[in-house]
Amino acid sequence: MPTKIRLARRGKKGYAFYHIVVADSRAPRDGRFIEKIGYYNPNTNPATIELDFDKALDWLQKGAQPTETARAILSYKGVLMKKHLLDGVKKGAFDEAEAERRFKAWYEEKMKKIEAKKDSIKRTKDEAKRKQLEAERKIKEARAQELAKKYADEAAAEKEANQEDNQQEENQTEE
Repeated sequence: MPTKIRLARRGKKGYAFYHIVVADSRAPRDGRFIEKIGYYNPNTNPATIELDFDKALDWLQKGAQPTETARAILSYKGVLMKKHLLDGVKKGAFDEAEAERRFKAWYEEKMKKIEAKKDSIKRTKDEAKRKQLEAERKIKEARAQELAKKYADEAAAEKEANQEDNQQEENQTEE
């Protein structure tokens, strides 16, 4: 039976997430599957990918063919790299310890890149928030100055009106 590693759509309209499944290639996209090996949520930034690494590697070694999107996800998580290295061990290019060392080096490099991306996203969000707060603070200060000027003008007008009333009272008492 030809098997594929592919995505099965879930979620609501306009906000989909996907299960990563192993299914018979003749089954419909969201139909019957053999095993669920993870999920993929493209709605977050960066996309959330949970994958059972060992099951995915096992299915690839059994001959399951990933679709293009599933291949990209497996490559991102390092499953294809691990399979490539294990194939090298089978062919005698190097031993298993060397394959494990190469994979760990590659994985650490990949994690550094992912963390750098997360940090840059967080930094840009923080910077945008800081700029927004700064703009709001300037608007607040401008409004406060306008209100202070308005109250000062009203106070001056009221004082002037009181002085005129006092003058009129003095004029009336003198007469």
